[in-house]
Amino acid sequence: MSTPSHSDPRPGGPADPGPASDPANPATASDPANPGPGTGTTGSGTASAMGSNGSADIDEPPKGGSFAGYFLRKLGGAATSMVLVIVLGFFAFRMLPGDPVLKIAKERPMSPAQIAELRSQYGLDKPVIVQFWDYLVGIVTGDLGESYVYRKTVSSLIVEYLGPTLLLTGTAAVIAIGMGLWLGQLSAWRRNSLFDRLASSTSLIFWSVPTFWLGLILLMVFGGTLQWLPTGGMITPGLDPWSAAGIIDVIKHLILPVISLVAVVYAQFLMIMRASLIEEMSEDYLTTARAKGLTEDEVRRRHAVPNALLPTVTVVFLHIGGLIAGAVTVEAVFSWPGLGKLTFEAIRGPDLPLLQGTFVVFSAIIIVMNLAADLVYRFLDPRVRRA
Repeated sequence: MSTPSHSDPRPGGPADPGPASDPANPATASDPANPGPGTGTTGSGTASAMGSNGSADIDEPPKGGSFAGYFLRKLGGAATSMVLVIVLGFFAFRMLPGDPVLKIAKERPMSPAQIAELRSQYGLDKPVIVQFWDYLVGIVTGDLGESYVYRKTVSSLIVEYLGPTLLLTGTAAVIAIGMGLWLGQLSAWRRNSLFDRLASSTSLIFWSVPTFWLGLILLMVFGGTLQWLPTGGMITPGLDPWSAAGIIDVIKHLILPVISLVAVVYAQFLMIMRASLIEEMSEDYLTTARAKGLTEDEVRRRHAVPNALLPTVTVVFLHIGGLIAGAVTVEAVFSWPGLGKLTFEAIRGPDLPLLQGTFVVFSAIIIVMNLAADLVYRFLDPRVRRA
């Protein structure tokens, strides 16, 4: 008859002390190097938590740190990144070629005294370190300066142009995420089929296409040759954007820039979802689900896809931030009145306060999306919570 191990006591009772030590029987003799089954046993609670060598049971999952500690660590990393962005946003744009004051002076005749006064008005005659300090104070107080080109505060310009950018990128993000994840999971589940080959090859082609190049092609074909859709702007002048005709007109203006963004971005979601789901398809829990009588569609929807979404969530959040920042070229191609077009015009200046303001906003959006990805991933994956 086998003797139960001291680390596996009977439920609800004390640990089995085991047979008494017998010098004639080597199996039960008391040996410090080879203690018998009953040596050093304790109650069931301790026995279940300790292994035969006195260490913690490997089956006992670590508790991990608290959410507050995890959040503070990630928040500290995001704050550090934001500080670096602010510093880079000041000194990098000071290295751009061109003098904004001389560009303004070319537009209308100005004497050297007037140029010097204008340089003093914009604070460009101060030492760089003084300009940097004023820049930091302005960010803390919410005063990002005044645009050289628009002659308006940078904060008001960002608020004015942020809405169209969110409309464009938000619409593109919803369509790209939905289409990419849906096609990705179908492609993985039908691996090596005709559908999989067509979906994968098409997505790889679009993934390699520059967004601005695709936008120009769409603009020439559908806006120029066929004249089916508007070629630029957000709404036809004179229309009320909140009227029925105005809403339809905005939708028509949205089609081409949204297609330009979606065609490139959805491919990334498709390929990542496909790879993640293919990895999950080899797991044993799917075989168990099939053995319980679930159909293939139920196995995919209720088991495989939710687990495959874990690594995809991070990519989705990261690309949402990148999508907003990547709208610069698309907005410039289609003359969409958003932050991208505003940034493009600021570069032509160079309009230093406007460039710094838009750069900080774009960078802050990406950093916030990274932070959100970390928090959501910890919530979805228990392995991260126990790390």
